[in-house]
Amino acid sequence: MRVSSPATAAGVQQPGSAGAAVSARGLSKRYGDGPAAVVALDAVDLDFAAGRFTAIMGPSGSGKSTLLHCLAGLDRPSAGSVRIGDVDLDSLDDRRLTLLRRDRVGFVFQKFNLLPALTAEQNIVLPLAIAGRRPDPAWLRQVVAAVGLTDRLRHRPAELSGGQQQRVAIARALITRPWVIFADEPTGNLDSRAGADVLRLLREAVDTLGQSVIMVTHDPVAAARADRVVLLADGRLVHDLAAPTAEQVLDALAGLDPAGAVRARSVGR
Repeated sequence: MRVSSPATAAGVQQPGSAGAAVSARGLSKRYGDGPAAVVALDAVDLDFAAGRFTAIMGPSGSGKSTLLHCLAGLDRPSAGSVRIGDVDLDSLDDRRLTLLRRDRVGFVFQKFNLLPALTAEQNIVLPLAIAGRRPDPAWLRQVVAAVGLTDRLRHRPAELSGGQQQRVAIARALITRPWVIFADEPTGNLDSRAGADVLRLLREAVDTLGQSVIMVTHDPVAAARADRVVLLADGRLVHDLAAPTAEQVLDALAGLDPAGAVRARSVGR
């Protein structure tokens, strides 16, 4: 099933399956000034296809998290542009950028970022509650069933396992029918079994619900669940792998950072 979404107040139109969900042109991010300045991103050009699952990888300090944050509108680039759908994020003031992130962008982080006083259901529908909107009951049921939380909706985060809490976070990311979901190391705080479940859910969000997912990960096995892997080094795009296998990702990493690739290989076993 492919989900259709209405236009937002920010004026973004849902990209078609053949178009780009997110695009970056000349994207650069510099921290500091003068000789001590750190260049985290260096003129990156990338398109992320709608309805596809893309993983971003690279050695420590390669700029992968900075790229994700700039793509998601969580950080402003020093130069270049980012488009979500057909809107340039640089054209939005802070209020409209906040509305776009709230209404049409989903986030899944390593830390689950759930409110401890709220039930699982209340955490899931929180973005809609903040917007003063009621959830579509049929969509809520579908999302809850998809992440396997039907019998956990009245539980608070402290009563849920780490994997279940991340399922709540994924359901919260889906509830607004976003145009793109950004996931930053979503399995980083989970054991291997719970991590595999989270990756399966993200994969199903793409295959079944027609979502677009962009994920930062250090794990080649996690990256191999994606349709595409882009690798950064020193803030630049250095590899672009289609239909990747874990071994292909490991080989590409080995060419960038042999020590890091050895560490990744041990994680992937």
